Amino acid sequence: MTEEMPGKSSEDYLEAILMLHNEKGSCRSVDIVEKLGFSKPSVSIAMKKLESEGYITRTDNGQINLTDIGMDIAEKTLEKHEFLKDMLESAGVEAGKAEEEACLMEHDISEDTFQKIRRAFHRQDAALQVE
Repeated sequence: MTEEMPGKSSEDYLEAILMLHNEKGSCRSVDIVEKLGFSKPSVSIAMKKLESEGYITRTDNGQINLTDIGMDIAEKTLEKHEFLKDMLESAGVEAGKAEEEACLMEHDISEDTFQKIRRAFHRQDAALQVE
């Protein structure tokens, strides 16, 4: 298993696998192709890489499952994405643009900075609700 954090592309794949499991209860390569719009060969190569790095396992019938470390990364990436998207929309950014921007930001923001922004945003939100 790798000691390095995965790159942006790997995070996107792990996030998509988690989302597909949440939406459909399972995930196969063809589902990822449909969700992300990537080619079958690209997804196949990525799945081999994620498996060799210990982020996913694949069954004989093609099911893709996240390992504990893969799940942890996918959950953190999805949490960042959803929070950043909501934050941008609350700031007046159009939904489609907020989705795109959140996807870019989720990979480049450190966990420490993300947690500080989230805490500040929640404090501000709580203060507004009291008023």
